[in-house]
Amino acid sequence: MTVDVPRVSARVRILLWLLVVMAVALGGVAVTVRAILQRDVDERISQLLTQETGEFANFVAQGVDPETGSRFGDPDRLLRVYLQRQYADPDEELLGLTRPGTGEPDVIRQRRDIPADIALWKDGAALTGIFASERAFGTLHRSQGELRWAKVALRPVRDGPPGAFVVAFHADRERAVADQTFWTLLGLSGVALLMTTGIGWAVAGRILAPVRVVRMTAAELTEQDLTRRIPVEGRDDIAALAETFNAMLDRLERAFAAQRVFVDDAGHELRTPITIVRGHLELMGDDPADREETVRLVTDELDRMSRIVEDLLLLAGAERPDFVRPEPVQLAELTADVFVKVRTLGERDWQLDGVADREVRLDEQRITQAMVQLAQNAVQHTVPGRRIRIGSRALGERIELYVADSGPGIPPQDAAVIFERFRRGTARRGARTSGAGLGLAIVKAIAEGHHGRVELRPTDGGGATFVLMLETDP
Repeated sequence: MTVDVPRVSARVRILLWLLVVMAVALGGVAVTVRAILQRDVDERISQLLTQETGEFANFVAQGVDPETGSRFGDPDRLLRVYLQRQYADPDEELLGLTRPGTGEPDVIRQRRDIPADIALWKDGAALTGIFASERAFGTLHRSQGELRWAKVALRPVRDGPPGAFVVAFHADRERAVADQTFWTLLGLSGVALLMTTGIGWAVAGRILAPVRVVRMTAAELTEQDLTRRIPVEGRDDIAALAETFNAMLDRLERAFAAQRVFVDDAGHELRTPITIVRGHLELMGDDPADREETVRLVTDELDRMSRIVEDLLLLAGAERPDFVRPEPVQLAELTADVFVKVRTLGERDWQLDGVADREVRLDEQRITQAMVQLAQNAVQHTVPGRRIRIGSRALGERIELYVADSGPGIPPQDAAVIFERFRRGTARRGARTSGAGLGLAIVKAIAEGHHGRVELRPTDGGGATFVLMLETDP
């Protein structure tokens, strides 16, 4: 059981691919920007912690007590004096820690408006861990948010308590700015996608409009009506498609017209012998002589039908790529062989007019077939004793093989039609011939199979000259 899959139009597919690509691109930009902002936050916090601890270390090494004018001897006094002189950032805490005994350290802090629910100085367990840590930098992930810290330990003086200077930075607000920028970019990306959907739908429809015209035109075409054409506008790929489609329609129209003419003419040519055969068979009596004559006439008409069919099959095969099979041939030998063969076609004044001495690539059998057909045509339209010349010549990269007769010639109005199938010149219809008008069409097909042509020229002194003009490499 087959399931019909819904067909998705090219317009929808183009729009979907455009949206997917843009969504990936905009999402990638938003994620990249967020990562860059978060990295900048980390770097700024790290620089701030390093700067604060460095300034405190310099104060420890060089600072003096403003009351005594000498170096600090008490970590508690050193921390209080230093913290009084500092101005912390809004998310920064500067703390001094001392431990006179056991338990949580004493806290020396600035008077700041840090919210109590996130302030480090109120988190005794965190302060104890930082004071006891051997590291100078660290990060705490608390329920209140992320906290970055740095510490400078103070050695006890004489028997005094140990101390430490701690810088703590609450990073959540800084990171929230980066996250807000990220969500803003995502929102703008969504708006951009919506705008792209509308614009892309309109643009894709405009671009694909000629394609829809091509489809509708193709759907309306029939064998009886191939006259419709697509209007060509612009110079883009769609216009080129329309031009190509119109050229295809031109070829189809010519092919169908030629096919109809061919079928009509073939039917006419085959209908005549069939009518003759049927008529004689219907009128055939019991007299042996009459029966013998009827059989002879019927056989003759059947032979003519057989030749017509063979010629039709030959012309049908002319469309195949292997219709001619070129091979190296000596043109002089080919011309002489043709001359010897055609001399038996009738009692005429046969003359070998000229011979080109050159090796060329062509199908010897097909060329011989064409030349014999031209010679037979010349015999049919000349009387015994008249001259018929056979020859070949080389003109640069082109060669010519010709048959020239001394008959009545061909009127100009017939020259344009004699190479068509089932067509005969008006001056020749009364000639004694059993042909169906396919001989010169076969000659033309053989010439075109060699990428050449057949040409009709007048003969000096009267008559017709048929020339095979072939472009071939020497």
